[in-house]
Amino acid sequence: MQVRLLIALTGLVALLVAEESKTFTAVQKRWWAIQPVVSSAVPVPKQVTWVKNEIDAFILEKLEAKGLSPNPAADKATLLRRVTLDMTGVPPTVEEFQSFVEDSSPNAWEKVVDRLLASPHYGERWGRHWLDVARYADSDGFKADDTRPQVWRYRDYVINSFNQDKPYNRFVKEQIAGDELFPNDNDARIGVSFNRHFPDEYNAAHIRLRRQEMLNDITDAVGYAFLGVTIACARCHDHKFDPILHKDYYRLQSFFTNTRITDGVVLDGPDRQADYQQQLGKWEAATASIRNEMQALLKPVRDSFTKERLERYPEDIKDILIMKPEARNPEQWMIYHKALPQVVFTDNELEGKLKGPASLRFKELKLELKAFDSLKPAPLNMAQTMADASKNAPKTFVLRGGAWDGQMEEVQPGFLSIIDPSNLKIAPLEELDSSGRRAALANWLASKDNPLSTRVIVNRVWHYHFGRGIVGTPSDFGVMGERPSHKELLDWLTTKFTGEDNWSLKKLHKKILMSATYQQSSENRIEAEKVDPENKLLWKFTRRRLEGESIRDSMLATSGLLNSKMGGPGVFPPLPDGSLPKGYQLWKNTPDSDDNLRRSIYIFVRRNLRYPMFQSFDMPDTHESCARRQATVTPDQALEMMNGKLMTDWAKSFARRVDNDRGIDTRTKAERALRLAYTRTPRQEEIARAAEFLAKQERIAGSPEGALEDLCHTLLGSNEFLYIN
Repeated sequence: MQVRLLIALTGLVALLVAEESKTFTAVQKRWWAIQPVVSSAVPVPKQVTWVKNEIDAFILEKLEAKGLSPNPAADKATLLRRVTLDMTGVPPTVEEFQSFVEDSSPNAWEKVVDRLLASPHYGERWGRHWLDVARYADSDGFKADDTRPQVWRYRDYVINSFNQDKPYNRFVKEQIAGDELFPNDNDARIGVSFNRHFPDEYNAAHIRLRRQEMLNDITDAVGYAFLGVTIACARCHDHKFDPILHKDYYRLQSFFTNTRITDGVVLDGPDRQADYQQQLGKWEAATASIRNEMQALLKPVRDSFTKERLERYPEDIKDILIMKPEARNPEQWMIYHKALPQVVFTDNELEGKLKGPASLRFKELKLELKAFDSLKPAPLNMAQTMADASKNAPKTFVLRGGAWDGQMEEVQPGFLSIIDPSNLKIAPLEELDSSGRRAALANWLASKDNPLSTRVIVNRVWHYHFGRGIVGTPSDFGVMGERPSHKELLDWLTTKFTGEDNWSLKKLHKKILMSATYQQSSENRIEAEKVDPENKLLWKFTRRRLEGESIRDSMLATSGLLNSKMGGPGVFPPLPDGSLPKGYQLWKNTPDSDDNLRRSIYIFVRRNLRYPMFQSFDMPDTHESCARRQATVTPDQALEMMNGKLMTDWAKSFARRVDNDRGIDTRTKAERALRLAYTRTPRQEEIARAAEFLAKQERIAGSPEGALEDLCHTLLGSNEFLYIN
């Protein structure tokens, strides 16, 4: 009795606290990130000769206020390597370097920028950044880490969207509600897969908990990716620091409560589908007797398995699975779709359970069936994504302590109360059998009047260019996040981005790249460092190490091995010995060696087994959204560079590329290796030292070829190669 009373009092207190917190304080209402985005006048600093565009005027004003001056511009070779790595993730070619150095026209730099923005590798580089934010992976995670065989289409969708310079507001709408807003657009239908990247233990029996965890993940990801707020902190109670209510978390979640997995979205057009069905009908007619006998053999096993799996569920879940469809309410339909995969089995899964004569006969029938493969149509193109279960959404409740069964007050879809406290009146989309809820959310997130989502994407782009955002915490614009170092600049860029530039990311890139701020050298100055040790005011360009994917891609490119093929399912390059647990079956090496040399963005992303080189170089955990990668310095990175088999193989290929003209002398080999590795003209003293190394190393390595391989290995692992300068 006392325990029940305590629980009741706890719930009452929680409700009272929630009621009291609905009145925001004056300080909370002044939260900088929710203030309207207002373009400031461009300042007029003293050293106007340094200024190339408006960005520089804002930067220089802050520097001058602190008695600082910017660095001079970097040399052309450094600039070309910097911008090429920044925009494409691989270094420039020697030919591109030579062309830029020899181009003395006033728009030489602009031509480089335009060329890189038009490169298909731009989408691969910047798409990788977005995939971090979207917590993209090709598998479920958890113990089984089951494969999601068609989810790679989202990765390709992101790459193509960046390359096409799809307006960012359209990009947002497609990922939240592409199926509702643009139902006839395959890109938009694939884009909804943003909501499909939640981790999931597909064979877990607690269906209601699994569903709630899915909804929590989607809600959290939307908060991080688009709003730049740690809304997950409000899952159990009012946010401790930001003016986000416990109720707001579930108002936002309510947009998704009617959403379910749909892994059978057909991307082919009506003609292709009609041809498929016609050809499938021919195959089915020719094989009917064989397939019927096969199904008869499998039926006892299927029935047994279904009964066994049903017994795992409590009575209410079993009732939902077996009840007539017309009897299910919206909530029961959601549970049905979540539970159904565990009681549906493929023929391959059941075949292994057949015994004796049944097993032998089944194998014979499979061989007979195989004889008709020529009649089978090629598979349709499918996508793994999300959709509404129906036009009627289940109810959403505030959950006490975030517990799936701790239902409190019912809530309707709504935005953050500090911005918009009203509940929305949303009309179902009858013709699509959809609730229309996500469409309302998408339109709000993609509105130029949304002060959070608009600032957040501009800050993300700045972050990836400079290694630090104007707001140093790209997914946390709240009280515990960093305050903007140049708020006026952020708002000016945001206004231009959503206004005259029509949400064009490429125009935003170009504005940044054309600035003197971006083109500064990275040389350190002790007196400036004392005033601004973290370089928040941008008195220099901050050096930063490449991510693991770009390190691998750059090494492959420099070695002459990189396969530039784009798109398609993820590949499985061979892993170093000892990487896989004994008996591990979820990493099957791709047999085509050329596919193993494709860009890193196309390597299969298995949640429970990150590609070892990427893991060494701080690839994020794909179970959750990642706004900024860490850049650690660890022993395994050095060991990877020194002893990794891949490094040795790539160094050998690099050496063969250097030594492709037989008979060249040691000094020429040294000069060529340096030029290819660093894409600049080597200094004479560098050439002399490298040539001296080759002469000495030949005695140790036992041959000129071995010495050259060791030099190439050293260059690939050097700081100049691994860092954006």
